[in-house]
Amino acid sequence: MRLQLALNVRDLDAAIDFYTRMFATEPAKVRPGYANFAVEDPPLKLVLFEDRDADASAFHHLNHLGVETTTSAEVTTAEERLTSRGVETTGVDDTVCCFARKTETWVESPDGAAWEWYVKTGDAEADEPGAVPATASGPPDLLLTAPAPAPGPTRGGPGREEVCGLRSGLAR
Repeated sequence: MRLQLALNVRDLDAAIDFYTRMFATEPAKVRPGYANFAVEDPPLKLVLFEDRDADASAFHHLNHLGVETTTSAEVTTAEERLTSRGVETTGVDDTVCCFARKTETWVESPDGAAWEWYVKTGDAEADEPGAVPATASGPPDLLLTAPAPAPGPTRGGPGREEVCGLRSGLAR
């Protein structure tokens, strides 16, 4: 059993390059406007659909993606592998995010999809040190990870309780 994730991408070649380096796996199938990967570790069927007309807002429905590991050492190993392949990361940090204590690193795809490699090391309350308040307005610089209590708020808008991970720029 594995999770399938289908993503729309603006540039299929750039996406194939990024995900090949990120998962250390070549695509299983590439066709015009389409590619898929059968990633063994973590178990994942990754499907890419090219949409050259998509803009950066194509991922607004997506909060972030993640690979949950079982140890902090696995996060560090993943971060080392990613940086050795030229994928920019945030570095490995211990943090409080998503109501959990975690060791994590983040990367961003060519289309702006943020990926978190992490291990949960404990539970946390939203108001513990390290939780970052949501921004009030404007385009999000941070990804939101706690769900809004009421339907309809925009990313970074009112009603968001916590943010983690970077939307762009990767530097913390």
